[in-house]
Order: sequence, then C-alpha cells, then structure tokens
Amino acid sequence: MGAPVVRREGRDKVTGAARYSAERNLPGCLYAWPVPATVPRGRVTAIHAAGALALPGVRAVLTHENAPRIEEPDDPILAVLQNDHVPHRGWQIALVVADTLEGARAGAEALHITYESAPHDVVLTEDHPGLYTPQTANGGYPAVRERGDFDKAFAAAPVRIDAMYTLGALHNHPMEPHASTAHWSPEGHLTVYDTGQGSTTVRDTLSTLFGLRPDQVTVVSEHVGGGFGSKGTPRPQVVLAAMAALHTGRPVELSLPRRHMAAVVGHRAPTVQRVRLGAEADGTLTSIAHEVISHTSTVKEFVEQAAVPARMMYGSAHSRTSHRVTALDVPSPSWMRAPGEAPGMYALESALDELASALGVDPVELRLRNDPADEPDSAKPFSSRNLAACLREGATRFGWHDRDPRPAVRREGHLLLGTGVAAATYPVYVSASHASAHAAADGTYRIAVNATDIGTGARTVLAQIAAGVLETPVENVRVDIGDSDLPDAPLAGGSSGTASWGWSVHKAATGLVRQLGERTGPLPEEGVTVTADTVQETAADSPYARHAFGAHFAEVAVDTRTGEVRVRRMLGVFAAGHILNSRTARSQFIGGMTMGLGMALTEGSTMDPVFGDFTESDLASYHVPACADVTDIEAHWIDEDDPHLNPMGSKGIGEIGIVGAAAAIGNAVRHATGARLRTLPLTPDRLLPHLP
Repeated sequence: MGAPVVRREGRDKVTGAARYSAERNLPGCLYAWPVPATVPRGRVTAIHAAGALALPGVRAVLTHENAPRIEEPDDPILAVLQNDHVPHRGWQIALVVADTLEGARAGAEALHITYESAPHDVVLTEDHPGLYTPQTANGGYPAVRERGDFDKAFAAAPVRIDAMYTLGALHNHPMEPHASTAHWSPEGHLTVYDTGQGSTTVRDTLSTLFGLRPDQVTVVSEHVGGGFGSKGTPRPQVVLAAMAALHTGRPVELSLPRRHMAAVVGHRAPTVQRVRLGAEADGTLTSIAHEVISHTSTVKEFVEQAAVPARMMYGSAHSRTSHRVTALDVPSPSWMRAPGEAPGMYALESALDELASALGVDPVELRLRNDPADEPDSAKPFSSRNLAACLREGATRFGWHDRDPRPAVRREGHLLLGTGVAAATYPVYVSASHASAHAAADGTYRIAVNATDIGTGARTVLAQIAAGVLETPVENVRVDIGDSDLPDAPLAGGSSGTASWGWSVHKAATGLVRQLGERTGPLPEEGVTVTADTVQETAADSPYARHAFGAHFAEVAVDTRTGEVRVRRMLGVFAAGHILNSRTARSQFIGGMTMGLGMALTEGSTMDPVFGDFTESDLASYHVPACADVTDIEAHWIDEDDPHLNPMGSKGIGEIGIVGAAAAIGNAVRHATGARLRTLPLTPDRLLPHLP
C-alpha cells in the first residue's frame, strides 16, 4: 500500500473501451427526453400530446395522467409524473420516448402544455421573513450549538472581527451527465445501468418504488464519469427510465441534457454567513460565532451545514454556531463536494485572515497559536491532528516567510501580486460494508464489493489493500465492483468510500488468509471464498475526534486594467492518514484544489427572480476551470500513523482538497490589492471598482 500503482481502468477510459450508463446499446432500445416545467410555480392544467405522437418514431408520451404509479418515495424529488403540481421551474412534467434521441427531442418540442401559475419566491435574503431554525443540518448535526457565553466574551475582547460573507449557488457539472438505461425482463426483473455513486442505494430505492424485492432489481454502475455529490442519491432520471421501460416493454435510455441538470440533480445552496471573532492582543481566540443563512426548497428540507467546521477548528472557550433556512420555490439543494466545509471554511478562514491583519500577526502564526489539543465541541482527543505540521511544511515549501506582509505593494507593471493561506479540514466518515475474497486454484484472487469508482481509482486501491493482506503481487488480484448483485456496500460519498469498502475488503482478505493457512493440500477446483462485513465495527462510537487537515497556499496576479485574477501557483499540504496510492491521491488533492479555484474565481449561478431559474445552465455560461487556469499546482502530504481509524490507517481525501482553497485565493487577492471582497466568485466586475 502507498505505491503509485497505475489505475486499472485508465487505458479503457482513454481508448473508449469503458462503457458508461448511456452506452449500453441494448437491442431494441428506445430513447427518452424529459420535459421540464416552464413556470416557477403552479400546476399543469393540460398536456396535449397528439402533435408529438404523430411524429415519426415517437412511441409514447408519459405524463401524470398515464405514467406508472409508484410508492411514495423517501426522497420527494423522485415522485415524478405522479401529480400536476409544479414546485419549481424545471420540475419534470412529461417524458417523450422515441426510436431515436432526435425523435424524442422533437416530440418534446411538439407538446402543447398549459399551466395555472402561482406567485413564486426564489430570492434568498438575510432578512427573509420565512427564515426558521431547523432541528438539524445536513449530516444530522444539531442546527445550533452554544458553548460558554459568546456575547459577553465577544464584547470584552480587545480585538474583534464582525464580517458577512456571501456565496451564490454552485452546481456540480460532472463530465458525464446523469443517465440511466432501464430494461425489464419478461419475468419482471428490472436491470438498470445508472450513473449513481452507489448502486446498492439505487437498487433499494427502485425496489421500494416499484413494489419489488431487492433481488428483483439489478443496478450496474460500472464506470461513472464524476459525481461530486450530485449522483450520491438516486435522481429522477433513473425512475423515469424505469417507468418508460415498463410502459413500453422495451429498454429505454435517458441521458439528461446538461441544460436540465441545474434544476433536478441538486446544487450547493447560496449562503449568507456572519462570522464574529474575538481575540486577545496576542491573537488568542476568546470567542467565535458563525451564523449561516441558506435556502432550501418546498419539496424537501436540505440545510447546508456550513457552521459545523467552526465548532472544532480552533480553540475558544465561547462559541455560537447556528443555521437558519427558508423554503423557496427553487430546485432542491443537495450535496456538492465537501458540503458544509467548503462554504463554511471559506468564511471562517477569510475572517481569520482579517483578524491576522487587524492584529498585525502573520496568518500562519495566528492559526498555530489557536491550534487546540482536543476537539473544542466534543472535548474528545483528536485521533491525529497535524494541521500545524501542514502549515509549517507548506510555509517552507511555498517560501511564505519571504513575503512582504504589507498589502498592495508588490507589482509587476500593471499587475498586483499577493499571497494567501488558509487551513482545511474534513471529518472522517465510515459506513458498514460487505465484501468477499476468493482464492482460485490457479493462485489468483478475486475481491467482490459493490463499491463505485467515480474517477478516483477505487478498483486499483482496493486491489492494493487486498494484495497487501494476501501478500501477493497486485496483478494477482481481480476486483469486481459497480454491480448491486455484489456484496452490499455504501456509496462513494463523504470521502468515506475507500475507508468503508477497504475495511471490509481487508477483513475478508484477512479471513481468507486465515482459512488458507488452516488448509492442507491443494485448493479445490472451485476455490475458497470468505465473506465479511464491518457492521459491528462501524456501529461503535469512537472515543476520538477523527478529521483530516490541510493547508493551502496561493499566489495571485491581479490585472489592474481588467480586474482579471490569475492564480500563478497553488500549494496544498495535507494530513489524511496513510496514503494508499500516491498517484491517485495526488490526483484527488489536485482535483479538489482546482474545484476550489473555480469556487473562488469563475463558478457561480444567478437566480433569475422573474423566471425562477438559474441563468447559468451550461458549460458556456457556468465557468469551470480549464487547463489554462491551473498553471502551477502542487499537492504534498504528511503520512500519518493513526491507529484509531481502520486497518489501513487511512482518512478520506476526496473532499479536503477543495476545503480552504477558495479562502487562500481570496486572502491572496486581498494581499495583492488591499481590498477585502466578501462575495464569491471574485470576477472582474466585482474587483475593478477597488483597483487603482
């Protein structure tokens, strides 16, 4: 473990041999095109389908009047085509099925739909009259936590920061759009090829919706072209594809048009965050308050847990962290890479930079002075906490201590240059998983676990884990994943995939070694198989606070003529347990840092208050970073020996790369220009008024 083993499916992906959910080419397959609502709120009064059905090749038009009835889902966004209600613009109200994709799209355009519109409200404001305090935020965290007496401590603090930070909505845009291909056998078995981050969950959801036993449903997610949280739960396209296949009696493929995705696959909710920091003259924090406002939908409640990181990041005797939310007529927000930590740490780390400036203390030193020994919120000891090591190592590698701390003094012609730093953290999550390990008579091994590889190299790392236990070359280990008929496993999300799947693989392989050691003579022709699960191990509450940590450093150049910001170099140093594959880990860290760059400078979704939808709905208008935006980016790590995690000693690495990255860039822009902007992204129109 730890070796830079090349990912197993890499060649298949770059040569096109890897098949995704919309590339199954099943015999007799039909194609579906969803029809989104064009009013921001109301109900459908009529769908006239005669014109569409008259077109060549159009086989069916599904609406709330003729679609198959399904059981009420746990997730209300899956209750598609069940009634005439329109909770937000983009809600899917019909599905056209045809012999070709072009025919389905033409059929959708030929539908004549009438509505009864209702007043709508889609704009989040800090004083919205509908704001309320929920019971919990995403992840089951209490919405409100108080420790000590914040008001008294803050009022008495010699140095205080009170700042408001705002972030607009953000959208996942995986390279592969959400897609599903569904097929019913004559015996009633449903097989679905889906772009989900966890096919066990999709199988269980579909079996409930369609009144089937779990063994009557097979969901295959062999290759998934990115997810970032948006594919973490079943999305409407998988239900629609199964409905259409049931209705027509033929396989149906449904791939969401990218312009539809903003309304149906989740987004990071916009946030208004007030951060207050009180400190002694030497920089010791005495009080921290982080109060977050965000929106949810009228369909279901989702509360971005942005204030949660402030509960454990820095030492302080007095703390207040809270979340308030208002239900608007908007698409349902959901997970987006590092939910909570990404927006919350942007605000917290920006405020800490403001405090460093007010104190005249180096920003790295300020963080070191407030590095707690135990987790402030729970008083549990950290299983490992190497934030200080990340900061020191990063400062040395970056050349941090050579910088002039004065803002707006470093120039190259019309460019202002600056550097910034921010810390990162992400919790350690792990879920119960099942796996099997098989020894064949020819000396090879097979690992089976329903993990999902969303581009992270899961096949490769799981093979390394098994090979290490079995003491065999990694080439001798075959890994089967991405099929719900394999042993049940949790989804690829919350940076918990490898820790969860790997633990069960490690346990199964350990059991296989034990059983093989007890045998005499050759293996039987059918080989030997051992199954294992980690239900008991993962159910136990850890006496330790378990988190990954990191430090980001960034250098920017701000063009005083255009307001354009270019990131010249980024450095991330992380402490995330034992790194299992240095090649795939570096890719994950750099990918997260690049996403943080997009959050800081280019990515943003604008809610149109009149039409009730997001205006940036494709990659021409929603600007994700391109190669030209990432010129010099490095990721390094400190290999931790943490025995309180799992048998591999690993922490999740998929999301910590994005946490803090946007704050480091924002802090660098402030150092370059002297102007503190508290709204992302830092686009030229926002910067220009503040530049000389």
